[in-house]
Amino acid sequence: MDIRERVLRARGARPRDAGELAGWCSAFLGMDVPGAVCEGHDGPMDYLAHSFFSDYGGGRGDCVVWANRGGGKTQLAAAATFLDSIFKRGCETRILGGSLEQSRRMYEYMMGFLDGGGCGLGFGAKAGRRRCEFGNGSNVEVLTQSARNVRGRHVQKLRCDEVELFDADVLAAAGFVPQSRGGVSGAMEIFSTMHEPYGLMREVVEKAGASGVRVFKWCLWEVIEKCEGRNCSRCALWCDCGGKAKRGGGYYRIDDAIAAMGRSSRAGWESEMLCLRPSLDNAVFGNFDEAVHVREVGYDAGLPLYRAIDFGFVNPFVCLWVQVDGDGVVRVIGEYARSKATAAVNGEEVKRLGPCGEGQVAGTFCDPAGAGVNDVSGTSAVKELRAMGIVCKWRASAITEGVEMIRRALRDGRGVSKLVISPKCARLIEAMRCYHYPSGRHSEVPLKDGVYDHAIDALRYFFVNWNGGGGKVRAVRY
Repeated sequence: MDIRERVLRARGARPRDAGELAGWCSAFLGMDVPGAVCEGHDGPMDYLAHSFFSDYGGGRGDCVVWANRGGGKTQLAAAATFLDSIFKRGCETRILGGSLEQSRRMYEYMMGFLDGGGCGLGFGAKAGRRRCEFGNGSNVEVLTQSARNVRGRHVQKLRCDEVELFDADVLAAAGFVPQSRGGVSGAMEIFSTMHEPYGLMREVVEKAGASGVRVFKWCLWEVIEKCEGRNCSRCALWCDCGGKAKRGGGYYRIDDAIAAMGRSSRAGWESEMLCLRPSLDNAVFGNFDEAVHVREVGYDAGLPLYRAIDFGFVNPFVCLWVQVDGDGVVRVIGEYARSKATAAVNGEEVKRLGPCGEGQVAGTFCDPAGAGVNDVSGTSAVKELRAMGIVCKWRASAITEGVEMIRRALRDGRGVSKLVISPKCARLIEAMRCYHYPSGRHSEVPLKDGVYDHAIDALRYFFVNWNGGGGKVRAVRY
């Protein structure tokens, strides 16, 4: 007796393993959920099994799903919601999308499973436009994208769809929603494509990895239909597929994939469909490559030492330590960043953390705004540092001027890199990846977001002062 026959004979019995769950979905939901194809990837079935069995000794239920456009994320989440509702008595689920339309889409998928017969297990469910009550005490409700609507709610399951479109405050508030009750564990599930290197989904994936939350990742090849009877050498997908579609078992039409490839840029295709990396279309330093530009590099007593400072209080004060070798390679060997500290406190830390004494520092380059007199203190940041023996210099420059100098150091016209950053400079490395232009409008000036711009500003001040650029460098004098 095969799995399908077994589940048909026991439609109300809870699936006991991933095989039975797959058969159950095929028999009663009309979904053939595929497995993994690419090395290192998961299959949609891996996610569904994790979600369903986490309440039966399967470990922590929280998870993140990073998948391609059209990868079935919303429908799978709807299937997981339906399974929870009928097999886990009293399970309350909330659906929160990047927009109300996105939330309703998941809810409508779930209602489709119920309206399609629901395998006779709806228990007399009563459904409205945004809420469904099951006869066994379970319920599902759509939430709107607002922190006020999310706060104060406590249910077992929260599914957040297209989190890349979320407001960060709403996502933060949503983290307090899930609570275990009635034998059903609290779990928050997050779904999205990773569109941008500075987006919310990137932060979610990185935090998940650091905290042990399971991340499921799949791409087009996990959900594409099985390729049969096509000539690979003549197929537009071959350079990326390499025969993977021959092992496909999904629903995404091959012809649709070919059409999508033709309509998109290479960067968009790799980001949206292959999940190789976020799109760099809006990144300021799209040619920054950690494999090239990040490596162990320390203080060399035989080279001049420079410091570059961006002042801040609520936003961070940032200091970079920089050396330049005989080949003209700029080496960022250390960083310091701190918020809500006075200039005096930051100055002491800069002196303490430096690899040499003040007498060996060839120059300290800073934000010209630091010379401005504070209306409250009656002094300036550069004056306070000067009193501590830290002499600052600066040269006025446009943001675009410094950005172009950094770009040229990353890769000049011959393709040669003249910039290397120590892995100790985590904040600067993240900023190099994530510093971006404003979304939705054309601008030559990068976004001042208060997150990634400060470390980049400090690096700019080094380049515009060290390179000179034909302008006048000023030193503070009193």
